[in-house]
Amino acid sequence: MADDRDVTDDVAAEQPSAETPSGGPSELFSDLTGVGRFDWRSNALVPLLAIISALIVGALIIAFGDLDTLKLWGSDPGEAFSQTWTTVKDAYVALFEGAVGGWTPISETLTRAAPLILAGLAVAVGFQAGLFNIGANGQMLIGGMFALVIGFQFSLPGIIHIPLVIAGGLLGGAIWGAIPGYLRAKTGAHEVITTIMLNFIALRLVDYLLTVNYFQLEGRNDPVSKSVAESARYPRLLSADWIPFEFTRIPRVHIGIIIAVITAWVIWWILYRSTIGFEFRAVGANPDGARYAGMNVIWLYVGVMAVAGALAGLGGADQVAGTLGRATPGFVGVIGFDAIALALLGRSHPAGVVAAGLLFGGLAAGGQQMQVAADVGIDIVQVIQALIIMFIAAPALIKAIYRVKAETEAAQLTSGWGT
Repeated sequence: MADDRDVTDDVAAEQPSAETPSGGPSELFSDLTGVGRFDWRSNALVPLLAIISALIVGALIIAFGDLDTLKLWGSDPGEAFSQTWTTVKDAYVALFEGAVGGWTPISETLTRAAPLILAGLAVAVGFQAGLFNIGANGQMLIGGMFALVIGFQFSLPGIIHIPLVIAGGLLGGAIWGAIPGYLRAKTGAHEVITTIMLNFIALRLVDYLLTVNYFQLEGRNDPVSKSVAESARYPRLLSADWIPFEFTRIPRVHIGIIIAVITAWVIWWILYRSTIGFEFRAVGANPDGARYAGMNVIWLYVGVMAVAGALAGLGGADQVAGTLGRATPGFVGVIGFDAIALALLGRSHPAGVVAAGLLFGGLAAGGQQMQVAADVGIDIVQVIQALIIMFIAAPALIKAIYRVKAETEAAQLTSGWGT
């Protein structure tokens, strides 16, 4: 009995006395191993209503932005209403047709959606582990530069070259993502600050590298890189040679969208069907509980950010080897920041991120058509995206407006879709 008492005392001494969570690991993380119920209200209905609300408010902005029509409301309300309705209808019809109104618009939507999905997954993985990865833009830039070097430096068969380009993007992004993860784990430096700083470092580093002879296109003085070899370019999915009708312009969609969807499925499997995925979600749900359960929280933070960076780096490779074929300053635009909205709209779930990526890709592609056909500024698309984020960030407001019933306690314990 004395030996048993000594062992018990030793174990108790090793655990924090005041901050140790009550219950064993199975109780601490029962929500992560939950029943796998799909909470359609929070995960589907509320985002859908947020999108509808954003479109309604966007329509009001379009209507009030037409000053000539506004003047008619005082003298001829009937004609004013007719013109307002026509303006809003034409704008949204053009937006829809520009997104999915034919093979070419669908091609543009898918082309724009691929890097958005990959960057959104990078942010979503961080969210799952309780980390706010705002560094997707910088990770995309570094991953894209790694892919660029492999793309123009080597001459290989496409079946070898393309996988190497993909691996380069993954590696570059993983390195850039692991840095803030390590700083968070070892020094406590908040990942929001470090990832923002690394975004600026990556942006200016790319600007500098594009002026170096090794990267710069021969005969050019402006910062434009060499083009990746044809063997390293992502093959296009649609070709005018085998489609029995003409395109308004040659479709740009390439295998990047297939890579993005497959990657989303892999991330879903890792998060909800593997041990490491459970640990990622466990450290996000309860870091103290994860440590109490024997998980190495320090290296989990590093691992999560490395995985997130690798996903963003793959998005950068998509831009270099798929859409652009080369690198220019800021060649990823603001995709990494749009990814935050995707992760929020998709509830940090891979399936939701794919759906959100397709939506934002459609908005980006359709916005150009809306500007040309309906004479509505393309900035309205960014306004609609911002409104979607605002409504998603206020689910209680959406539920109150549309009288959506509150979640049940069991639904609140569900950790993800299809778990």
